[in-house]
Amino acid sequence: MLDAQQLITDNIDVWTSAIKKRNATGRGSSKKIELTGIKKLRELILELAVRGKLVPQDASDEPASVLLARIAEEKAQLVADKKIKKIKALPEVTDEDKPFELPNGWSFERLGNYSIVFSGSSFKSGDFNSTSGVRVIKITNAGVGKLIETDEFLPESFLEKFESFQVFKNDLILALTRPYIHDGLKVSLCPDSYHKSLLNQRVAAIRAFEYPEYLFLNLRSPYILNLYKNRFGGNGLQPNLKMSDVTELVIAIPPLAEQQRIVAKVDELMALCDQLEQQTKQSLSAHQTLVEVLLAALTESKDLNDFQVSWQRISEHFDVLFTTELSIEQLKQTILQLAVMGKLVPQNPSDEPASVLLEKIAEEKAQLIADKKINKQKPLAPVKKEEKYCVLPEQWKWVRLGEVLQVISDYHANGSYKILKKNVELLDHEDFAIMLRTTNFSKSNYHTYKYINEHAYHFMSKSKLYGGDIIMNKIGDPGASFYVEDRGKPMSLAMNLFLLRTQKVNSKFIYLYLKSNYEYIQRFANGTSTQTITKDAVYNLAFPLCSIEEQEAILQKVDELMALCEQLKARLSDAQTTQLHLADAVVTNALN
Repeated sequence: MLDAQQLITDNIDVWTSAIKKRNATGRGSSKKIELTGIKKLRELILELAVRGKLVPQDASDEPASVLLARIAEEKAQLVADKKIKKIKALPEVTDEDKPFELPNGWSFERLGNYSIVFSGSSFKSGDFNSTSGVRVIKITNAGVGKLIETDEFLPESFLEKFESFQVFKNDLILALTRPYIHDGLKVSLCPDSYHKSLLNQRVAAIRAFEYPEYLFLNLRSPYILNLYKNRFGGNGLQPNLKMSDVTELVIAIPPLAEQQRIVAKVDELMALCDQLEQQTKQSLSAHQTLVEVLLAALTESKDLNDFQVSWQRISEHFDVLFTTELSIEQLKQTILQLAVMGKLVPQNPSDEPASVLLEKIAEEKAQLIADKKINKQKPLAPVKKEEKYCVLPEQWKWVRLGEVLQVISDYHANGSYKILKKNVELLDHEDFAIMLRTTNFSKSNYHTYKYINEHAYHFMSKSKLYGGDIIMNKIGDPGASFYVEDRGKPMSLAMNLFLLRTQKVNSKFIYLYLKSNYEYIQRFANGTSTQTITKDAVYNLAFPLCSIEEQEAILQKVDELMALCEQLKARLSDAQTTQLHLADAVVTNALN
């Protein structure tokens, strides 16, 4: 007999190290992690329990066959007394129905023979209220492991009128529609607060004749969940259990005395899992706090000496600090912030100061206005002291973003919307040019492109994109940016996007600034239902300008450091995959 407690303690590192990122989309989703190892451990405990491998068998226990015979007699008496309806005989359990070998004294049986199973009534919507009466259990109350309590009631008179649909404390509640989710089967024990409640349609109640706690444990096991998942998997249908899917379910029944020992052991081991989970979460949280504090010390350093002390503190513990995907993402963000704060590469006194570059930009802009290539814009106010969110190196200068680039938003001025619609058709299949839209700024749709033909591309001549252009989203996720690589495939721009074109400033450096200051830029968006950022707001963003030479040195250093971060992520991914495989191997060995 496997010592389950030893299985946990001997493999602590396996259970606590097997972690993966949850499937999620949108900003901040990288923070969602799943303690996969501990989740697998919980599943293993339940699986060992229902296979008779969790506690030792006792030869003096009354065998399950005697318990089943007693239940059959009791059920027959209830039918004779007209307290329950007689159900059609269920199929015999054949060798093909038996999923695994059982210990001596155990038996396989159909759930409908081991318990009373009934479904709910279709009460009328007008019968329900939210204040008083008899509690009702609906499909919305069916939770995974725990009943979800709601304020829904039926009239008190229904308790007698619908007596056959009454649910009592410790009856099992099972969803018949969408009976499972990723975390498990939607089955729970009826709590005290729902004793003598009424059962609505599309929910089943399962009343055990003996010790419902074991039956509850049995139905939560991976074996039952996978059985239902495999039945519905791949056919595209909404999972809906028939009553026969419940009553004909084959379950493993141990002797009653062993059921009690199993439940006690499962409770004990689940408490250990709770402690392990809590400790792991606290450890991850403490680790993350440490990373945040140390990285913040870099960006908040007052001078070069302060910065070097902070960096030394990080570099000495690099291998233990950046061991999660979130910590690596935060390191990348810190690199971007340091880059535009002038703290990433040494200053070169021979570089021309930013003020000289700004004068050259102003001269070029004046010439473009004189040549009628761009429109004259209203003067921008100097950057105020309170807008300067960090101290820049001596040769840098705070400017307005509108001083170093153009924000183009009227690129569809070829005519009315009707003319545009007539000449421009969005295509799902690949054609001459990509049409970049606001939806391409969502992580889930980042590479889900629409296309336009060659005629449409040339018709919208002002919206053609070129390598080095920057696109900024106006609405929905305002401030999110896209850098146009010189990829060869023509690209065009849909509405609700700004086109940013730089003058005498490396556009990749501007893009780096936009990525590192997303939260700062978001503060300038407004709107209730839909957040929007205006052209004037973009022009007035405070921007740290440095020489072209330093911009290029910064970009080169960022590329080097980002490549190192990607190597860290790749190693982390390999290590996580190894830990997950190791957890699977321990589970497999334990079951076999």
